[in-house]
Amino acid sequence: MKYSILSVALLAALGLSACERPAAVVVAPSPTVVAVPGPAGAPGATGATGEVTKGDTGATGNTGATGNTGAPGYTGATGATGAEGEKGDRGRTGGDTVVIVPTK
Repeated sequence: MKYSILSVALLAALGLSACERPAAVVVAPSPTVVAVPGPAGAPGATGATGEVTKGDTGATGNTGATGNTGAPGYTGATGATGAEGEKGDRGRTGGDTVVIVPTK
């Protein structure tokens, strides 16, 4: 068995080496072209100014209906008259009262 594996490996190596290989093709890279910019041109004309428009104002909503006036309240009952107070003593007559009138 040792010799049979060795002989199969040798035959495989010979068989593969006998195949025809294609010649190697070397592709040369194309030269790189570098564009050198020229002087700057004249500036272009200024563009037109855009139109500014204001949008429409939205619609105003409807005013709500006025509510009903409430019913007037009841008038309260009149209170009872209070009791009559006691009579005061009669005043005394003036006696020795002095009145001083200031001068200007």
